[in-house]
Amino acid sequence: MGRIMAIDYGRKRCGVAVTDVLQICANGQPTVRTCDLLPYILDYCSREPVERIVVGYPRDMHGNDSESMTYIRPFLGRLRKELPDMPVEMHDERFTSTIAHREMIAGGFGRKQRQEKGRADEMAAVIILTSWLESRR
Repeated sequence: MGRIMAIDYGRKRCGVAVTDVLQICANGQPTVRTCDLLPYILDYCSREPVERIVVGYPRDMHGNDSESMTYIRPFLGRLRKELPDMPVEMHDERFTSTIAHREMIAGGFGRKQRQEKGRADEMAAVIILTSWLESRR
């Protein structure tokens, strides 16, 4: 059994989360600059067994693709080209940023910590992965 990796893809930086090898819980990884994401994924997959990659699917309130998909689609194409045997799927990411900020407040993060964008991106990736795991149970 391999890990599941989740990505909260953004224009400047991306949140990344991975499961433990038993696929029980999601753990955040350091936020990665978008330009460094593909090399990061390739390096991680060379060191750890990864079974699947889940990418946050940005949709609007009506379920339509958000404008973010215009820069996520090319990334997905490059990812599938570099890792042709890796299953890649998208999972709804609506409200993950809002949930991430609420969780940080509940977790006692101070105002400055909450304003660090990388923390919210990392937590959003954890939320995407946790939601994906729960949808499979």
